[in-house]
Parts: sequence; C-alpha cells; structure tokens
Amino acid sequence: MAYEPPTHSVERSLRATTGAKIVVGIDEVGRGAWAGPVTVCAAVTGLRRPPTGLTDSKLLSPKKRTALARELDSWVTAHALGHSSPEEIDDLGMTAALRLAATRALDALPVRPDAVILDGKYDYLGTPWTVRTVIKGDQSCVSVAAASVIAKVHRDAMMAELGAEHTDFRFEDNAGYPSPTHRAALRELGPTPHHRLSWAYLDGLPRWRHLKRVRSTPEPVGLEDEGQLGFDF
Repeated sequence: MAYEPPTHSVERSLRATTGAKIVVGIDEVGRGAWAGPVTVCAAVTGLRRPPTGLTDSKLLSPKKRTALARELDSWVTAHALGHSSPEEIDDLGMTAALRLAATRALDALPVRPDAVILDGKYDYLGTPWTVRTVIKGDQSCVSVAAASVIAKVHRDAMMAELGAEHTDFRFEDNAGYPSPTHRAALRELGPTPHHRLSWAYLDGLPRWRHLKRVRSTPEPVGLEDEGQLGFDF
C-alpha cells in the first residue's frame, strides 16, 4: 500500500515557535489490548533523513517492522521505553497509566527534551512538558513514527514471552488484543495474571464476571474508554 513518508515539519515547527532544541516523539502501543502492559516509546531523531520505509508500525508487516526496528535502534539519537502494567491500568485508568508510562520513558532518556510530540488528539502528558498533539503523527512525524515502530516491536516480543507461559491464549500471535483464539481461551480458562480486569470484555464472560474490578474514581470519557472492545464485538 502506498503512503506518504513522514517528515520533520512538526519537529521544525516546534523548534521555530518554542525555541526547543531537543524534540521527542512519543507513541504508545497496547492501549486497546485485553492483556499485557501499555508501552510507550520516546524517540529523539534530530533532523536527519530517516530510514527508507519508516511509517506507522501498523502499516508494516511484522518482518518489515522487525528489520526497521533494528535499523532504528542505532539510527535514532536516543530512545527509551516506559510501561504501565495491567494492575496499574486497572488501578489508575488508561489516561493516568499512559501518563505514567510516558513519564517513565522520558525519565529514562539520556537527555531531557524541550518539547514533546504526542500521537493522537489527547494530551495525556500535560505539565511540565511542552506538548504538541498530532493526529496520525505516527504517519506524518519522523520521531513519532520511529517511536511507533520501536514500541510495537518491543511490546510484541514481551507478549510472545508471555505466550510461552499461557499457550492457549496465543499471545505471540495476537499480542493480547482480541482474537478468536484469545476469546475462546478466556471462555474456557478465564483471565491470566496478565489480563486487565477492569475492562468491558469481562461483562461478556458470565463465568468470570465476578473477577471484574471497578475503580472507585472513574475517569472522564476519552482515552479511558477509547479502544475498549467488549467481548462480543
């Protein structure tokens, strides 16, 4: 499928309008999954020409993603990953869990960015960071596209390791997202310790519904509910 390669236009704009010298792109993966962490990558790329084929990780085959992630590992100026566990997602809600994972990624960078580009329309990071949100930034911004690929490949590898522990769920194939195999395993075996127990899919599992967790302080509709597929989607 043909697509326009990402550019540095947003990175250049932030430098010009805010005086930022170090701009970081951030993308997440795992928000809509039923199991596993939400993973955030923060990538600093400078203004160099990106590797050929760089784009949103969802537009790439697993083989191309993996090869590109290897290339990006040495091409980016700096990058770091942050995670929020299923327990943290259940306790905090997705918005706060994303903020926690992103903060962990930013804190792990060897340099402190002056400005942040977030993929999407919601600023889940907030102060003290200077944030620019960009819808489909993982397709249009070089730094966010790089973060997208690195985050996806890293989380897929994590889920494949969990799949070896829970073979019926085939996490190595579905990465914790809804799939026929995943649904069948949930019906029969119930959630694993890696499942998010506050999510809507448990409403469609009468045998396991008693395990559902309800937070005492639900967050406003937004990132919290976006991507939460029920069991019978």
